Amino acid sequence: MYERVLFPTDVGDPSERALETALDVAERYDAELHVLTVVDTTRVSADVETGPTLERAERTGSTTVERLVDRIRDRGHERAVSAVVHGRPHGGILSYAENHDIDLIVMGTHGRTGLDRYLVGSITEKVVRLSDVPVLTVRHRLEA
Repeated sequence: MYERVLFPTDVGDPSERALETALDVAERYDAELHVLTVVDTTRVSADVETGPTLERAERTGSTTVERLVDRIRDRGHERAVSAVVHGRPHGGILSYAENHDIDLIVMGTHGRTGLDRYLVGSITEKVVRLSDVPVLTVRHRLEA
């Protein structure tokens, strides 16, 4: 059913629950698990030297996804791929999914609602609305 599963993450603390869910699906279907981070080029101001800033962000992103791929392989799932792309986060995720023939995207969500979600925006929400493939969202933490 699923041959390629995508787990996009940021360079911050990845959603452990979403990673576990993505790995469970990948193991169940013996699917490739793609771990992706998008270097957000829209956050870099036009009036600063962008080269070093982007290089640092790419190194950090690469380190993050490689560390996660190592964890996945340590669990015995050898079919793991790491990737770093540039652009708007939701656009980078959607482009990657299309270019790599992804069957399922598994993403964490913080569960913001109302004004918080409107003001902060949600990469996950944009991906859900715009994706041509199924998107499985996993709440970052259980609410008490």
